[in-house]
Amino acid sequence: MRKAISATEAAALVPDGASLFYGGFMGVGTPQRLVDALVERGVRGLTIIGNDTARPGLGIGRLVEAGCVAKAIVSHIGTNPITQQKMMAGEIEVELVPQGTLAERIRAGGAGLGGVLTPTGVGTVVAEGKQVIELDGRHFLVERPIRADFALLKAHEADYNFNLTYRLTATNFNPVMALAGACVIAEPEEIVPVGVIPPDHVRTPGILVHHLVERLR
Repeated sequence: MRKAISATEAAALVPDGASLFYGGFMGVGTPQRLVDALVERGVRGLTIIGNDTARPGLGIGRLVEAGCVAKAIVSHIGTNPITQQKMMAGEIEVELVPQGTLAERIRAGGAGLGGVLTPTGVGTVVAEGKQVIELDGRHFLVERPIRADFALLKAHEADYNFNLTYRLTATNFNPVMALAGACVIAEPEEIVPVGVIPPDHVRTPGILVHHLVERLR
């Protein structure tokens, strides 16, 4: 049986300048207590990688608002005016990646692939500086895999072998990020005894998870 740690202890593992995967659509599937602990710690220079930057005061948007982020690799920033303002002011670098391409690049990073081929973005600014190949008369971009120093996940349930389940749309990017993060930290809603989670309900096996954030008492 493995031991859970506090959100504060988990945040202390993340150094300045680290790259972070984070699950979430507008904060759904984002580990909120871990984000709060990172803000409280005052970490700086992060590269964050996820679907979006949520909204001011919500989810990963709190890191942006607190000045913790140097670069964001995301599908959109349309819901967070603070991210937009910081980008235009040159305070944050933003790399916009089509949502499906982002998911596939992360999956490729976790699977050890050299990249993925996609027609999305061919002939647009997305293709600038990227290799384009032709297959069967169609053109494809070669998109590089993405890995990160940490994957910060929000789980529905976990056991003390660190097996994880996710609930509904909170699943989103979490399973592929668990494969592509060098250090995986999961924040579950519930921690249950080993054996409670049926094996076929496990979405991320515990062997991939390095640290589990304990529940609030």
